[in-house]
Amino acid sequence: MKLNAVFNPNTKPYCLDFASPLNYTGQSRYTPSRKNPTVKNPVRHRRSEHNAALQMYKSLLSLLQTLTCILLVATSQCFASTVEIKHAITSQDPKEQLVLSILKLALSKANNGQNYQFEELTEYTTEARLLTWIGDGTLDVMWAGTQPKYEKELYPIRIPIFKGMLGHRIFIIREGDQGKFDKVQSLDDLRAIPLGQGRYWGDTAVLKNANMTVVDPVKYKNLFPMLEGGRFDFFPRAIHEPWSEVEMHKELNLTVEKNLLLVYPFAMYFFVSRENPTLAQAIQTGFRNAIDDGSYDDLLFNHPEVKKTLQYSNLKNRTVFRLSNPNMTKETPVDDTSLWLNLEDL
Repeated sequence: MKLNAVFNPNTKPYCLDFASPLNYTGQSRYTPSRKNPTVKNPVRHRRSEHNAALQMYKSLLSLLQTLTCILLVATSQCFASTVEIKHAITSQDPKEQLVLSILKLALSKANNGQNYQFEELTEYTTEARLLTWIGDGTLDVMWAGTQPKYEKELYPIRIPIFKGMLGHRIFIIREGDQGKFDKVQSLDDLRAIPLGQGRYWGDTAVLKNANMTVVDPVKYKNLFPMLEGGRFDFFPRAIHEPWSEVEMHKELNLTVEKNLLLVYPFAMYFFVSRENPTLAQAIQTGFRNAIDDGSYDDLLFNHPEVKKTLQYSNLKNRTVFRLSNPNMTKETPVDDTSLWLNLEDL
């Protein structure tokens, strides 16, 4: 039905009357008449109906906006919860659990609106295989001592996970062998004693480059029975590692050497695929934020294994032998003192 707007000169004051088509007498059927005596003011009546409809429309629009916001928030949380991070096994090693805790801290500080879920492998594997699995997407992140090959093939997050602690090495030895190491007076003396190290570890290249006598089996778990069985005489470990590892292998005849410390520049990094720069950026940003706000130092230095290390290692009174590290690339942030351990501050 077409609406007509007409001036009704018989209604005072004059007003614009929105009404249905005029009847044949020229009078709007909504104009008061003998036939429609119940509508005393048609303009006010129509305006009241219009205001009521407008108020209902506004209420419905507000409700729709509220429901839309709730849906957007719920959808955002749903998408955030689906970000899954696959990583190497950590459940049986306190050191690996600490690395995972650092990774979780870094991602929690990324401030990118994402939540992360973590899934680990069910068995140990070699570092070389981890490298392959990162490349083909089987894993999302790995951590390892850096070397040029890794930095070329993968995306390195160039923040040393343990402040370079991995380059400060204390030895696991057999019970009863302390006297052999008490006689060590020089680096040449130490070179004459065979040591054990994983074949594909970054440390192994450092030690071989320094002309140390290195026995290098492929599997980490084999190093402990090989040491106990006399295949080599010491197993250099990062300063936070040997006590927990001796405890984990307490059925073997092993202990921690008391007087020597081997030091070289060494960084363990997180690595991700070059096809996943978003994850790399999240780890990088979050790790820096955790360093800046102090939460990284709180986590690292209050961890039971690190506290035990600082309590028992006697670092300041050990004889130090220093090596160079050919694996450190020119991009290594060696000048950023906030990233590295300073023995004088311990």
